[in-house]
Amino acid sequence: MSLQQEIIDRLRVKPVIDVEEEVRIRVDFLKEFVKSSRTTGLLVAISGGIDSAVATGLCKKASDELSRESGRDYITLGVFQPYGDREDIVHSYEVAKAFELSHTVETNIEEAVDEIALEVEYGLKNIGQFRHMSPQGKDHVKARTGTAVQYALAFELNLLVVGTYHASEVFTGFYSGHGDGGGDITPLSSLNKRQICQLAAYLGVPESMIDKEPTAGLGEGQRNEKEPGISNEDICDYLEGKEVDSAIRERLESFYRKTESKRNPIPGI
Repeated sequence: MSLQQEIIDRLRVKPVIDVEEEVRIRVDFLKEFVKSSRTTGLLVAISGGIDSAVATGLCKKASDELSRESGRDYITLGVFQPYGDREDIVHSYEVAKAFELSHTVETNIEEAVDEIALEVEYGLKNIGQFRHMSPQGKDHVKARTGTAVQYALAFELNLLVVGTYHASEVFTGFYSGHGDGGGDITPLSSLNKRQICQLAAYLGVPESMIDKEPTAGLGEGQRNEKEPGISNEDICDYLEGKEVDSAIRERLESFYRKTESKRNPIPGI
């Protein structure tokens, strides 16, 4: 078996999807998990990007159906987590409005992140390294701080935290291991970016957010940037079992090997 097929099997990506069927499967998955965990709904951090928008649409359908079927109140809580002043926060609010979320909160993580960074820099100073945190290191702090806030809210409200990462990110290691995008449940994890866009159109994600040919960086500190020579179309083609240029294949498989630790459970002995 080729490495490509091993990866496809591991990530469970389908070469072609029936969008309506995929939505139904994922909504039912969310509903069953909420019921079995005896929680009162779902929490999703809405970044304003297409991945969290699709996750929000799935969660809202699930919580609405649970409420109708049980006669109890189940909710989807949308969480906005800007770092300081963010002009693009408007996109997060657009998603909440599109799916008619009645429960939303905004938690600005700037002060918490900056305080953590300051403590790290004091720690570095104590071992003779007089410098600021690297931009990549601070990005990881932002991701994990956001996750910590989500879990705090979820605990207080008896909700499940919904992860928003998908197969294209898992394949390339394009997320913070056990941090960015993680959660109690991940309804997008077997979809690639192209398929995310298909679900977005079906669910009614605002059209301005549906990137027909999304780009993304590969590697630490390059989020939302295009890696030279590799596009998300290449990644999706690879995960759908299609032929890709040999040089691109080698680079993709190299990223996969280098980021293997992110896909594995935390090791123990």
